[in-house]
Amino acid sequence: MSLTLTPIPGIPMIKPGDDLADIIENSIRAAGIQPQNDDIWVLAQKIVSKSENRLVNLNQVIPSKRAFEIANKTRKDPRFVELVLRESNYVLREKPGALIVEHKAGFICANAGIDHSNVEGDGRETEDWYLLLPESSDDSARRIRLKLENAFKLHFGVLIIDSHGRAWRNGTVGTSIGFSGLPGLVDLRGRRDLFGYKLQITQVGAADELAAAASLVMGQADESQPVVLARGFPYPLRDGRISELIRQREEDLFR
Repeated sequence: MSLTLTPIPGIPMIKPGDDLADIIENSIRAAGIQPQNDDIWVLAQKIVSKSENRLVNLNQVIPSKRAFEIANKTRKDPRFVELVLRESNYVLREKPGALIVEHKAGFICANAGIDHSNVEGDGRETEDWYLLLPESSDDSARRIRLKLENAFKLHFGVLIIDSHGRAWRNGTVGTSIGFSGLPGLVDLRGRRDLFGYKLQITQVGAADELAAAASLVMGQADESQPVVLARGFPYPLRDGRISELIRQREEDLFR
């Protein structure tokens, strides 16, 4: 069994209102790629957010008192901090240069995933435009999956990924933030290992493993490869959601 990761060429710069599924379909056909059942399309979060017009200009943001307080501690723009607060359930850590929160979707990340790299607004004051995560990446993935399945008459998975830092380690890693048509968590408890031992606690974060692999192909700078075809995913597909990967607060020993 092998897993192959193939970038889809010809994806243009995505603009607000673009039909992402149609663009991906056209790029697949133009590249002469023949989709197969159980293929998984891995999408960079930025193109999903841009198509859904999740752009915000800092000049239109009025900071709250809480935002000013945190901005003073973190040395960040209070308008940016206000955006982070609006996209978060609560703040976990704040220190100079760092603001760690629980995003509304439940996962922990820096700055609520709000990004400034490779972001362009309406051509004016580009430095003031920021990009938020999709309102519901699971729902975004589902809409795209259903359109692609209808176009090709096949069964697919769609995975939306972002780059997140990690506790105790340096460097960012591709991480799933939403998906449809594939499992997030694969439970191997009860399976036997090579020596017949029955696995007791092993659960695989399969969606995150695939996200990290696909991120290597996408790149992080000017590669312009925001869609990757993953073929040979080693687990049965099912319709999972990001919530299955998020550890409940009462079970989190490190908060």
